Amino acid sequence: MLLIVWIVVAVLALGVLSALAYSLLGAAGRLGRELHGLEADVQPLLVEAQAAAARAAAQRTASTD
Repeated sequence: MLLIVWIVVAVLALGVLSALAYSLLGAAGRLGRELHGLEADVQPLLVEAQAAAARAAAQRTASTD
């Protein structure tokens, strides 16, 4: 009888761990999609900031000549 109880406990524990792993993998996938979207949103701002930095550097070198 005790063996059956331990088997049931083990099966339930595996079920809970499986559900937890499935949930964590889903959350990791959602996080990856969010980061990809954020990167796509920020990319134009990064290009603009780099262009502004290049213009500022060009003005500094032009003013020191």
